[in-house]
Amino acid sequence: MTDALKRLSDEGVAIWLDDLSRKRITSGNLAELIDQQHVVGVTTNPSIFQKAISSGAGYEQQLTDLATRKVTVDEAIRMITTADVRDAADILRPVFDATDGQDGRVSIEVDPRLAHHTAATVAEAKQLAWLVDRPNTLIKIPATKAGLPAITEVIGKGISVNVTLIFSLERYREVMDAYLAGLEKAKAAGLDLSLIHSVASFFVSRVDTEIDKRLDTVGTDEAKALKGKAALANARLAYQAYEEVFSSERWAALDKARANKQRPLWASTGVKDPAYKDTLYVVDLVAPGTVNTMPEATLDATADHGQITGDTISGTYEQARADLDAVAKLGISYDDVVQLLEDEGVEKFEASWIDLLNSTEAELKRLAPSEG
Repeated sequence: MTDALKRLSDEGVAIWLDDLSRKRITSGNLAELIDQQHVVGVTTNPSIFQKAISSGAGYEQQLTDLATRKVTVDEAIRMITTADVRDAADILRPVFDATDGQDGRVSIEVDPRLAHHTAATVAEAKQLAWLVDRPNTLIKIPATKAGLPAITEVIGKGISVNVTLIFSLERYREVMDAYLAGLEKAKAAGLDLSLIHSVASFFVSRVDTEIDKRLDTVGTDEAKALKGKAALANARLAYQAYEEVFSSERWAALDKARANKQRPLWASTGVKDPAYKDTLYVVDLVAPGTVNTMPEATLDATADHGQITGDTISGTYEQARADLDAVAKLGISYDDVVQLLEDEGVEKFEASWIDLLNSTEAELKRLAPSEG
């Protein structure tokens, strides 16, 4: 079952699981995935926590204790989510130690309602790092305009970061620039750069979902022939940008100070269109130094029938550019699509967070001890 995943790992792709719940931790399932499915990291987001906590499994006692203490709903959610991330980080600690801190990582996101507030994002990132208190944590900061200076500030303080919700190539370059600026700040402050890590989460499937919808509206044979190509093209050109930035003179100076490259992480890798192969955003995005975070269904599909044929990114850049240019020639605006996806991404996470606040508040009220 795990040959394809081993081959993927051998190609230099770190396999991370895009899911976490208390049941997954306490049942031994996470440890099993690490042991048998080559999983070396975990990503979470507000939607994942909303689903996990709303299911109730494993959270009853902690919710009862929090209700008894009469904590606020915001505090309750942070106590619950950081407990899960801390426990997952402990399970992954051997991987972290074996890879010198590159993998064995667990990500936790700043409150999505802060996505457009730089100072509040920085303060929240510092608080989360302190609350989880594990060296193998990554604090997730969205790649909004307000998020960029926050990334620099947080990296500059020596806190490792997962930059999330990246859709555009221009924004990705800005993210890498923010990371390098943060490393330069950390270096000037005398921090050990070898201890600072980062990944840049470049979202994949949602690009096809939006562009395919617009190609269907155009409706020509030429448009239909381009369906399912934009997301891979976008991600492959992102990898080209990564190669350029991390072979630059600016990077060389940081490399001498033992800094770590910010790896591209392919996110949103579950296929949304059933017409496409269910391993599309895994097997066609293989290149050294990348991370692929997968929902469990995608992980299982790759293990079962994924065809890993080596590097499927290097050497594809000319075709990738041609595919995106062909989409643009049909009147579909790349800039419009990626901005819409960023806005929707922030809104979806914020909506999930508010759902989580509401459902947790209801549970706290239900479990609160009667007075007297």
